[in-house]
Amino acid sequence: MVLKDQIASYKEHLIGVRRDLHRIPEVAYTEEKTSAYVAGHLEREGLSVVTGIARTGVVGLLETGRPGPTLLIRADMDALPITEATGLPFASQHPGVMHACGHDGHTAMALVTATAMNALKDRINGTIKFVFQPAEEGPGGALPMIEAGVMDNPHVDYALGCHIWPTIPEGTIGIRPGVLMAAMFSFDITITGKGGHGAMPHLCVDALDTGCQVVAALQRIVSRQMDPLQPSVVTVGKFQAGTAFNVIPESANLCGTARTFDKTIWKRWPEIIETIVKGVCNSMGAGYEMSYEQGYPPTINDPDMADRMKRIAGEVVGVDRVVEPEKTLGGEDMAFFLERVPGCFFCLGAGNDSFAGIHNPRFGFNEEILLSGVETYCRAAVDLLGKPSTEGS
Repeated sequence: MVLKDQIASYKEHLIGVRRDLHRIPEVAYTEEKTSAYVAGHLEREGLSVVTGIARTGVVGLLETGRPGPTLLIRADMDALPITEATGLPFASQHPGVMHACGHDGHTAMALVTATAMNALKDRINGTIKFVFQPAEEGPGGALPMIEAGVMDNPHVDYALGCHIWPTIPEGTIGIRPGVLMAAMFSFDITITGKGGHGAMPHLCVDALDTGCQVVAALQRIVSRQMDPLQPSVVTVGKFQAGTAFNVIPESANLCGTARTFDKTIWKRWPEIIETIVKGVCNSMGAGYEMSYEQGYPPTINDPDMADRMKRIAGEVVGVDRVVEPEKTLGGEDMAFFLERVPGCFFCLGAGNDSFAGIHNPRFGFNEEILLSGVETYCRAAVDLLGKPSTEGS
């Protein structure tokens, strides 16, 4: 049977798996039901399965028994703390939690790829390692899984991942050599002043006013400290201060994120931001405490692997439907896998005016696009691990 027809035969199963997962969304490090579902699926296919990696992560090994390289296929399992508003018959059964970023689709594609490649394993040598990680939305499950040894036993030679991508048209596959997504950094700042009556500001140190000046100064980092040809962004996403209309607040809390494609800038974010916070607070007579999380490095596709995946994607959707997506200042912990071995994180086009974008309570996508993701994974596995001669491509 031709490979495309073989993959098409899994359509109903693939959609069913995606809907099963969509009903049981779980946020970072609580993916117990999802992990159990994933492990059960892999075990029924006869794969060697290890659970409980980095708390809720799962690994399934598809072993051919023949020497050869190891391909890692990664999927993220976690959902978001969003109340679903799609009205779908298979909507979330967990109040306040929703698969609003397509991770149910990512997991479904990897699971059905395991099914398909198990049936095709006479066409490959070596091993496929299916990695299902928790907490991509934060604080990040990829690095803890790597630290737990998922890149070893057997040693991983290549890594692939996929993200449903509403910013490119449905029916396309997006592949970008080099940097695709940004390095992430997050910060939490507590400013301490001296509270008092709103009518007596001269007796106080206004933490709210100090916080406002910190926010304004942080916004000038990009326009005055960064190379204008090197995209970066600083965003304060939370600002809390005050309890009453006539009380000058004693403290204020600011949380935010900074993004860049440049690793050097990424490593300097703590110094850059704290210098500004310290300067403003000193000038206002306030104190501060700052904590931060370095976050994920930039997601960088190996150029040779990206070129190889462009050719493979052309066999799936047609050469004219393989596009190069714009870089995004969003972040992805797939980056940690790509730092260690040649790999590619490709984008599955989902752009359709009928659906809202990611991280939206009405997010959705045409489930038939998932077939292209599975076929891309399978063709890549045969290409990277295949025997010298294959049939029925």
